[in-house]
Amino acid sequence: MPEFKCVISDPKTGTAKTVELKGDEARPLLNLKIGDEIEGSLLGLKGKRLIITGGSDRSGFPMIKGIHGGVKRKVLLSKGVGLRKVEKGERKRVTVRGEVITEDVYQINLVIKEG
Repeated sequence: MPEFKCVISDPKTGTAKTVELKGDEARPLLNLKIGDEIEGSLLGLKGKRLIITGGSDRSGFPMIKGIHGGVKRKVLLSKGVGLRKVEKGERKRVTVRGEVITEDVYQINLVIKEG
């Protein structure tokens, strides 16, 4: 049974709200990707559209757009999500999760779409 903690950010007010989904409530989010839009009614926000911007799994590994599937991989990064500050020109191999939401994902980050 999937269980997600959804963090919804509102860019107009600069606030964030947390909603927990369990079981059948969370099923519609499975197999969606980063960048997909969903209806706000799934999370109790009627009439709003939400965009998936990222997330992380139970171990804290972040989701990265561009890595296909929902698997964990070690990738070489020079900047971006999942990488702490590095020297100029330095690259590091870090473990990240793919862009697809699976049951292994714990937290999903969403933003309310403008307009």
